[in-house]
Amino acid sequence: MKYLIISLSVILLNLPSSLNACTGLSLKAKDGAYVQARTIEWGSSDLPSEYVIIPRGQQITSYTPTGVNGAVFQTKYGVVGLAIMRKEFIAEGLNEAGLSAGLFYFPRYGSYVSYNPTENQRSVNDLQLVTWMLSQFSTIDEIKAALPSIRIIGIDQTAGSTSTVHWRIGEPSGRQVVLEIVDGIPHFYENPVGVLTNAPGFEWHLTNLNNYVNLTPGGVAPHALSDLTLAPFGSGAGFLGIPGDITPPSRFVRIAFYRATAPQRPTALETILECFHILNNFDIPIGIEHPLGQSPDIPSATQWTSATDLTNRKIYYKTAYNSTIRCIDLQTIDFAATPYQSFPLDATRQQPIEYLNIK
Repeated sequence: MKYLIISLSVILLNLPSSLNACTGLSLKAKDGAYVQARTIEWGSSDLPSEYVIIPRGQQITSYTPTGVNGAVFQTKYGVVGLAIMRKEFIAEGLNEAGLSAGLFYFPRYGSYVSYNPTENQRSVNDLQLVTWMLSQFSTIDEIKAALPSIRIIGIDQTAGSTSTVHWRIGEPSGRQVVLEIVDGIPHFYENPVGVLTNAPGFEWHLTNLNNYVNLTPGGVAPHALSDLTLAPFGSGAGFLGIPGDITPPSRFVRIAFYRATAPQRPTALETILECFHILNNFDIPIGIEHPLGQSPDIPSATQWTSATDLTNRKIYYKTAYNSTIRCIDLQTIDFAATPYQSFPLDATRQQPIEYLNIK
């Protein structure tokens, strides 16, 4: 167990240069279905990822820096999640009540309470907070009411560590909040733009959108500059000036405007596909995160992309190794009888190719 905790700390210490580009999006269909989608990045190596099924009545114990000896809680709702590194660490998930939650890397701006082994019975580490929320609650307000009963800690307690996350929580109604913990104090923010990336804090990102007040969908009419008439080179000139780099502030601006200008689709499935199309723009090629010639031998920094239909209780995902969209339908799972189980996101790491028979 000591080796496991040390290994997790090593991984977490590598996060500032490796996993810094998660991008979140939400859309609502004309039929009322609400969808939350996101990417997850890891640019140093393959990120072990699996889908997890948690039944009702399952007892779960939180990890702490000293072992699997933290808070113990029992699942009230069945959960399906997409986990990283271990099945216990769900990064994005949905419960059978339609509540969804996911974690996003939040370096240097978040800070938890210090680990105190005498408080283990109340301690839940940040990588298991999604599981804690989805397994016990059906609404955001229930989470808010229960959060003071636990101490949220990090597994990595190395001095000067900045390995912190913040969370996106959503309900089928379309309500979405962002949870950030700064100096050990939780802050919940209602999300009026329906997107999320990483640092700095959420309120800063909302303020920063004012720097792009000039952006508008569509074209720009020709206009005169002295004796010269200026005209756009092509369509989309209204978005001239939108940032194109992969930093969290730039991605926040870009995804906020992409979401605001996306057409509303009639159905949940069409909205799911719309989310995947938009998030394709946020796939990160592996080479740009590393010095020239030093990138690892993996297909992409974007390890997987998911889209969750909170209304119809379905999780869809695709990976860097297989862009085929796969679906887990929670309504087909008997959470009273299914075992606690997990499986790799890709049974076979190979992109299927359809060869056309031309005669």
